[in-house]
Amino acid sequence: MKQDTALKLLKAGENVFLTGSAGAGKTYTLNQYIQYLKARKIPVAITASTGIAATHMNGMTIHTWAGIGIKDQLAENDLKRMKERKYLREHLEKVQVLIIDEISMLHAKQFNLVNQVLQYFKGSAEAFGGIQVVASGDFFQLPPVGKHDELNRDKFAFMSEAWVQAQFRVCYLSEQHRQSDSVLDQILNAIRRQAVSDEQIQTLINTKHQQHDTEIVTRLYTHNLDVDRINEQQLDTISQKMHRFDAVLEGNEKLLETLKSSVRCPEQLILKKGAKVMFVKNNFDLGYVNGSIGEVIGFIEDEELGMMPQVRLNDGSSIAVEAETWSIENEEGKVLASLTQIPLRLAWAITIHKSQGMTLESAEIDLARTFENGQGYVALSRLKSIEGLKLLDFNPQALVLDRLAVKADARFKELSDEAEQHFAELDLSKQHEAFIRRTGGITNPNEIALLEKKLQGQKRSYSSDTLAETQALYEADYDIEDIASERQLTKSTVINHLSKLAKAGSINVERIRPEEDELEKVRKAYKKIQKRNQADDLNDDGSVKLRPLVSETGLGYEQVRVALIFVA
Repeated sequence: MKQDTALKLLKAGENVFLTGSAGAGKTYTLNQYIQYLKARKIPVAITASTGIAATHMNGMTIHTWAGIGIKDQLAENDLKRMKERKYLREHLEKVQVLIIDEISMLHAKQFNLVNQVLQYFKGSAEAFGGIQVVASGDFFQLPPVGKHDELNRDKFAFMSEAWVQAQFRVCYLSEQHRQSDSVLDQILNAIRRQAVSDEQIQTLINTKHQQHDTEIVTRLYTHNLDVDRINEQQLDTISQKMHRFDAVLEGNEKLLETLKSSVRCPEQLILKKGAKVMFVKNNFDLGYVNGSIGEVIGFIEDEELGMMPQVRLNDGSSIAVEAETWSIENEEGKVLASLTQIPLRLAWAITIHKSQGMTLESAEIDLARTFENGQGYVALSRLKSIEGLKLLDFNPQALVLDRLAVKADARFKELSDEAEQHFAELDLSKQHEAFIRRTGGITNPNEIALLEKKLQGQKRSYSSDTLAETQALYEADYDIEDIASERQLTKSTVINHLSKLAKAGSINVERIRPEEDELEKVRKAYKKIQKRNQADDLNDDGSVKLRPLVSETGLGYEQVRVALIFVA
């Protein structure tokens, strides 16, 4: 199907499954539709199944947006408690269009949960509460992580009850826009058809002799054991001081085992200056996401936060990486188990499974011991061209795809072809207008033109959006600790958000105003340290650093941070 036809069907308000091979323009088409919705003031939620995919779409994970977390079932009491959370209630009741990118990595059970949540919040038994749902992805990617005894047919979202109820219109994009190399594109399409020629296999094997220009090339392996071995070997070659970070584990032992298996950072993280690392958690405020690659350039000692690695990202920015906490809570919100660790892992080598959603200029790939259908396709489709590939080892089994996925893909193509033939020349403008009216959007051409001009070329600012999320929770009477827990941020980050919002005049912070004697103590200390004018105590702009204020006042770091909102 052509992108124009897909957009025409999207604008008609149908539930749509947007699919196609890597580079067919799925993300581009979604972005076009998102701009269309925003220009007409139609409330749209932009989500994805993984953090790294969410950033490609400028959105958040579907798990966070829908409030389902890592659950695979919800009782009536769970839904009632969710509705008591003003932040969740407002956006779930308001939304008219839900976009879920990388649907292939969303487990069928969780897809059913999203349907259940929306039906409850919208008060409607219709699929997803009657809103438009747009699912995008490619089921030739690896299936979602599930239980050991689960078959792929139990995991795929297209096998869920919610999928059947949604009655998706399939739009299978056929134009190729991404791969800069037709050779690689032809091989990937041959894998999708399960018709790879001997000549194409030889082309892959011949890449073993290719050399890469870059010093550090990411290696993709099928097994964790290979990844760990390579990473340890590379770390050993660095003659720098070793720094060890041990995870802090608290709570129920069985739940801790669940946490340890789902969290991607190691219990014991060993780093050195020069180590190549990958972030394993999202923190839009600090500028990294799950899958961001960087290099350790040093270590910083903080009295409150302890030792922190300083990481330079590929874009040149650097981050002092604080420990993050992962937790499992009961129905009342009480933490039953928690794991706190620096959200990093070594990244000279990563598993193919963890590479999903990435685009790599170059990679060394070992496909000798594939154990899951689709691993070879996923690994090869991460690359932009055949020149970026060095295939270290190969097993023809690596190119075999899941039989159910192949069968489903063929059916998706048929349904899409039928839709293309039927709708390509049809005028759906009346349906477009009806959908805008039904969702409360605007139809005035002049108003739309002004909004389109405003939106044109705009890029989402993560800092603005993350501030908005904190503001929404604060205005819903969440305290600092609850906002930090809800957003999986540190309390210091939340206080920093509130400070920025207060300076911009966006919120009234009187609710968190400290007692006057505490403010006076910080005020006097601030003036005293400024007057002392010692370089170690001052920032480049002349403001006073946190540490000397804590030392001078005897207050805690968070107390001083809050006081500074009203003092500095």
